[in-house]
Amino acid sequence: MSDPLWTPSSERIFNSNLVRFARQIDGPRWSYGAGAPIEYRRVYDWSIARPDEFWQAMWEFAGIRASLKGGPVAVGLDRMPGARFFPNVRLNFAENLLFRGSGTSPAIIFKSETGATRTVSWDVLRSEVAAFAAALRAMGIQPGDRVAGFVPNTPEAIVAALGAAAAGAVWSSCSPDFGAEGVLDRFGQIEPRVLVAADGYFYGGKRFDCIAKLREVVAKLPSVERTVVFTYADCGRDDLPHLSWHDFVAPHRGTPLRFEQLPFDHPLYILYSSGTTGVPKCIVHGAGGTLIQHMKEHQLHCDIHPGDRVFYFTTCGWMMWNWLVSALASEATLLLFDGSPFYPGGHVLFDFADETGMTLFGTSAKYIDALAKAGLRPRDTHRLDTLRTMTSTGSPLAPESFDFVYQHVKPDLHLASISGGTDIISCFVLGNPIGAVWRGEIQARGLGMKVLVFDEEGRPVRGQKGELVCAMPFPSMPIGFWNDPDGRKYHAAYFEGFPGVWTHGDYVELTGHDGVIVYGRSDAVLNPGGVRIGTAEIYRQVEQLPDVLESLVIGQQWKSDERIVLFVRLRDGMSLDDALRDRIRRHVRAHTTPRHVPARIVQVSDIPRTRSGKIVELAVRDVVHGRPVKNREALANPDALEQFRDRPELAS
Repeated sequence: MSDPLWTPSSERIFNSNLVRFARQIDGPRWSYGAGAPIEYRRVYDWSIARPDEFWQAMWEFAGIRASLKGGPVAVGLDRMPGARFFPNVRLNFAENLLFRGSGTSPAIIFKSETGATRTVSWDVLRSEVAAFAAALRAMGIQPGDRVAGFVPNTPEAIVAALGAAAAGAVWSSCSPDFGAEGVLDRFGQIEPRVLVAADGYFYGGKRFDCIAKLREVVAKLPSVERTVVFTYADCGRDDLPHLSWHDFVAPHRGTPLRFEQLPFDHPLYILYSSGTTGVPKCIVHGAGGTLIQHMKEHQLHCDIHPGDRVFYFTTCGWMMWNWLVSALASEATLLLFDGSPFYPGGHVLFDFADETGMTLFGTSAKYIDALAKAGLRPRDTHRLDTLRTMTSTGSPLAPESFDFVYQHVKPDLHLASISGGTDIISCFVLGNPIGAVWRGEIQARGLGMKVLVFDEEGRPVRGQKGELVCAMPFPSMPIGFWNDPDGRKYHAAYFEGFPGVWTHGDYVELTGHDGVIVYGRSDAVLNPGGVRIGTAEIYRQVEQLPDVLESLVIGQQWKSDERIVLFVRLRDGMSLDDALRDRIRRHVRAHTTPRHVPARIVQVSDIPRTRSGKIVELAVRDVVHGRPVKNREALANPDALEQFRDRPELAS
């Protein structure tokens, strides 16, 4: 067995929140021998054996503030769905994010790709949230009303979201690169009373004017009573369909900060499924469940402490933005970046890390792979002396990307590959700051999350591939779907495969280290000759080849079976010839099995993606088979799909 890539120092373990949490619960239970390490597996097993004790302990450790406490931690833990957590509690999400930070110290540090920067102190953030919440109340916004944001990743987005939460309203957001139809597909379902927007945004050195799209959206959203626009891109327009941010908020500056006290499961956020197979599902998440789950992940799994500086490269259309915002509850400073991570070069996010003293760098597996393909070596060009943790999500992190991070970013770094999703606004599997990092593996199952791997018969397995399931309720399960009064759509989405068990749709393996390997989405699993193959198994091999920038693989129905078709995007100036096809096939065969070898390899100039950067295998599969793609607006680059239609290479 190979050695781990990284093991935390004894000092780091001793000072971790996870060790402090375990010893605070019951010192004698976890301390066995002088200076003996606390084993993550023992804490995990306890957390799923005694969920009431675990979630109560997490509440106390996190210092969650509530106006009404007491009563049971959970009721109906034998029902899934149907369980409720902290049913007697009254609290406010925004209050728990804002009551800790002190004075003039920074709550938010923002940087645009243009180089513009802004720092927002805790006192200023609280006063801005108070004014925004008061403006909402003044126009009659009530708990449960919707406030929507068509916004870039700026401080105004956070002020608006927390102002809505303070007043008990429900926040929902899209990033400004969405087309008008994509925005309407989402906001049209939830009927917001207030729409917050920016005049434009920047990406890749270009300024994009959003006013025309905004006018179309407002004209087709009759529920919107007030449109509030802030100037970000300075597009110089005087025909804005809006009340300016200043005019909306200014009359209420100086208003004391007031928080509506609401049930634990009061709606906080509405997030959206990718929408690539139809109109996006509107997933409703509760305030208390989001809060306690995020504080658990931040403090116990990412070891975030007061004063840390936490960054995630995200837009307001991805759940990682909501996850990032919650770091305020741990008294961390949020680091926001808006724009392209490769403009004017691939160094920009590492510049930001050095400039701000970043402690947690959150990004995607694709970004790490792109750094490697670009030949960048941040370890040689940047200090990164404060950086302790790097998290990666969005798609499986290839073993070679683990190597790249430790060789070329920083050797003493907790690299935490994490996986969960919009469905749970959090993670099922993620980092363990007191444990070793093994090449190609997610370190741990989340505390309080009874994550198992089921075979096709619904039997738990280890060391073989199967469905990722969760066999016990947890606080951040959705309240439900919007406009799904009897819960049928919600039940069909997660509980039909194995009754009473959450089926997440990931094809995974539980390893001997008690870690997890993700092989891709189970609905995209390849099945040539009846052998199930995860798409990530092929991506890992193909994208090691220097000529291949990225790839997409599907199963094509062919002669009463399925054959594997691989699409590749090559480096500029390169073309796919028989020699390269042969090299790809030989490499895949040598490092996997003959079953993994693509039957057809086809060159394309672009790979279609969702707006959060995930490749869309199912949409491509539909195009190849002549089926309609139901919602092209969900894609960042829908025109790329046309390259996959009627390819002569796939006709024989």
